[in-house]
Amino acid sequence: MTIASTPRTSHPKNQTKRAVPLSKEKKRLLARDKDKPEWSRWGPYLSERQWGTVREDYSPHGEAWEYFSHDQARSRAYRWGEDGIAGISDKYQHLCLGLALWNEHDPILKERLFGLTNNEGNHGEDVKELYYYLDATPTHSYLKMLYKYPQQAYPYTWLVEENGRRGKDMPEFELIDTGVFTDDRYFDVFVEYAKADPHDILMRVTAHNRGPDDAPLHVLPQLWFRNEWIWEGKIEKPEMSASKQESILLQHPKLGTYYCHFDGATELLFCDNETNVQRLYGNEGKGYFKDAFHEHIIHGNPHAVNPLKSGTKGAGHFVFTVPAHGKVEVRLRLTRAVKRRPFKDFDSIFNLRQAEADEFYAVLQADLADEDARLIQRQAYAGMIWSKQFYHFDIPKWQKGDPNMPSPPPERRHGRNSEWQHLNNEDIISMPDKWEYPWYAAWDLAFHCVTLAEIDPVFAKNQLLLMTRVWYMHPNGQIPAYEWAFGDVNPPVHAWAVWEVYKAESDANNSSGDLDFLERELHMLLLNFTWWVNRKDIDGHNVFQGGFLGLDNIGVFDRSAPLPTGGYINQADGTSWMAMYALNLMRISLELALHNPTYEDIATKFFEHFLYIAQSMNNIGDQGVGLWDEEDQFFYDVLRTPDSKMMPLKIRSMVGLIPLYAVEIIEPEMLDRLPGFKLRLEWFMKYRPELAALVSRWQEQGRGKRHLLSLLRGHRMKALLRRMLDETEFLSDYGIRSLSRAHKDTPYVFSCIDNPMSVSYQPAESESGMFGGNSNWRGPIWFPVNYLLVTSLRRFAEYYGDKFKIEYPTGSGNMLSIHAVADELALRLTRLFRRNGTGRRPVFGDQNKFQEDPHFRDYILFHEYFHGDTGRGAGASHQTGWSSLVAKLLQPHKHD
Repeated sequence: MTIASTPRTSHPKNQTKRAVPLSKEKKRLLARDKDKPEWSRWGPYLSERQWGTVREDYSPHGEAWEYFSHDQARSRAYRWGEDGIAGISDKYQHLCLGLALWNEHDPILKERLFGLTNNEGNHGEDVKELYYYLDATPTHSYLKMLYKYPQQAYPYTWLVEENGRRGKDMPEFELIDTGVFTDDRYFDVFVEYAKADPHDILMRVTAHNRGPDDAPLHVLPQLWFRNEWIWEGKIEKPEMSASKQESILLQHPKLGTYYCHFDGATELLFCDNETNVQRLYGNEGKGYFKDAFHEHIIHGNPHAVNPLKSGTKGAGHFVFTVPAHGKVEVRLRLTRAVKRRPFKDFDSIFNLRQAEADEFYAVLQADLADEDARLIQRQAYAGMIWSKQFYHFDIPKWQKGDPNMPSPPPERRHGRNSEWQHLNNEDIISMPDKWEYPWYAAWDLAFHCVTLAEIDPVFAKNQLLLMTRVWYMHPNGQIPAYEWAFGDVNPPVHAWAVWEVYKAESDANNSSGDLDFLERELHMLLLNFTWWVNRKDIDGHNVFQGGFLGLDNIGVFDRSAPLPTGGYINQADGTSWMAMYALNLMRISLELALHNPTYEDIATKFFEHFLYIAQSMNNIGDQGVGLWDEEDQFFYDVLRTPDSKMMPLKIRSMVGLIPLYAVEIIEPEMLDRLPGFKLRLEWFMKYRPELAALVSRWQEQGRGKRHLLSLLRGHRMKALLRRMLDETEFLSDYGIRSLSRAHKDTPYVFSCIDNPMSVSYQPAESESGMFGGNSNWRGPIWFPVNYLLVTSLRRFAEYYGDKFKIEYPTGSGNMLSIHAVADELALRLTRLFRRNGTGRRPVFGDQNKFQEDPHFRDYILFHEYFHGDTGRGAGASHQTGWSSLVAKLLQPHKHD
């Protein structure tokens, strides 16, 4: 059944929206969506770390970090993907183009980013490089990033040893701390791409010597074919070879023929993207291996590269002495045809694409007058575009092994992800980031899509559809969580993202929404909702367990592991997420019902689901115990012991604030247009008034005769907000902390076991190894959950209007409307990145180089999370992903 996209009448505000002329980039997006021409065939799809991933792990016990190291990466061919610096590839990653550098002091050729493995870092995996995504257009017609390369030997060993020496109670030892940027002895290497057409790609590398002395620099733009031929022996091997006019001829059986033109390279180098069996395994094999350029340039071995100038990996080698405070430039052009004068129009094409990028963002930022806000927002969008990645993983093939290779260990058949035999991914996917998380995470991706919808709604919709396709979604209805454990459980935010993306596209286009997209997703999400009900509600009481739910280190126990007490935890967050999920699906069903009355029944069903969940939060299975604690005026997880006792785990954390997310408004116009739905609701409210009285102000119409559905009525909402907006508890200068600061002096202690366990406020890096890595929800500010708080408060405000006042901050005597509180919270979150009154950005912390140096201070890093007191960036330094939501909060919010 398919619904025709009939005009919507539920958004009268669209009728007054001023028409804006389409920019050149917007026209390319529209042409791309029709695949005429295919502007997105080439993009920044190269990973920044393929080594140390689950895909490349063939160890018996899933020791991915140890099995395939950074040191091996330069010499060992990958099975499932490729990595590189500032790289691009075609959408199937047949051919890659990236950058290699050497400063004549490094022990290795810099071909990929370096970082610490999970076991090497004192807070887990951690990239130890400085690089920034500066600009990008959705079709990749223009891309720009910056890599900062020291002029002295890269301190690989020091970084490993010093971080290994430090405990979890100490800060991480970063590249900037080693002193390699002292006296500005480094290169700013800007890498830019511009497309003349979808298959004509220009690359420009500009290296600035920021130091006081002349310095040597080798620049190697390199191309290589992903090794697809050795594993099964069925694929014809591609080839590249030297051609005339300083160019390389590239021939691939699927990609076709391309030429890469270099402007003034010292030499062209060739080898094969094959494993160096001599170096890694001591075998007698001969060949020109993957690490040949390293051997040739670093060790001066002329026999490492192919003298016949052919292979499956090639590079143009440029050698410079860069003047003090001067710069050098490298240019190349990748085309489908030989160009006699490939660089004649090179600069004019770049200038045109840069101007078109400015034109595209000028439209998006028309209401954003603040120059610093425009800079932050544009870099947030750039990070989202640069973090697209080709992701290839075929679980059955990975478990069984390849015909031409040794069989994987037998433990694999019953080990990690063994229950995901259907999963076969080979797509371009939005990543949290491409170094620390070079694999998709379903709940991260939902937030990504909300940001991406502002610049490329079609890509955002396709990403959401991808997660519910049969080669992703489990046959039982579960959405894959993430590569390390596809069967883990993330918060069910997919339906929320579907609705947000749908609204963003329809509002931006001033037209009807994509009902086909909405309908396709609803059908698949019905399966996923059923999976939750069947698998994560142990007693069938509409109270959910969930387990991990993304909130690493939030509780006293690992909620995904067997508890030391036995029993299980009824989760306030898991149950609230499901209440939110029910409301999201109800809202989607109502929108579809405006065009097909069949969906009125489904909307009614989710209305009913929501009310039953709300009832259970107050009284679990009629036992007189709920998730709301009347004494503390807060929601807590409740431990159910093997003897059926109920014990609240009184940790004041984000877990107790998530009930705010479950909020929806039903407009009177909606009810008038859906008489069947209205009739069913009235019947339900008449015969089950005790349910309505718990959560819904159904009989008390709000502003504009609206009806509110929420887990919180006025009193409880005020009580919860009183804690949330208390600066001694949750409210920081930069957002809402994930754990109350009250636990700094008074940790929560669970003493009902032999070894008491505690939770204390930790505002940044984790001091607990419970989950390993850098996971920490014991105090920092996390952008996605804060963003949901802002949007939920705005939804409440649409119902209550400006007469409903809240004290902000708690204890101040300052009373604000809910709208004003939401705006203030959004402002605090944007302060993380904005310059303050002294010109400093909180995200940079106490690092003066970042705060003051003109070559650092305007390059933004969008971290995984942020210090709960100071706003300093922490965790994964390039997880633009969900932190890119700042781009949405920077836009002026227009109150309804």
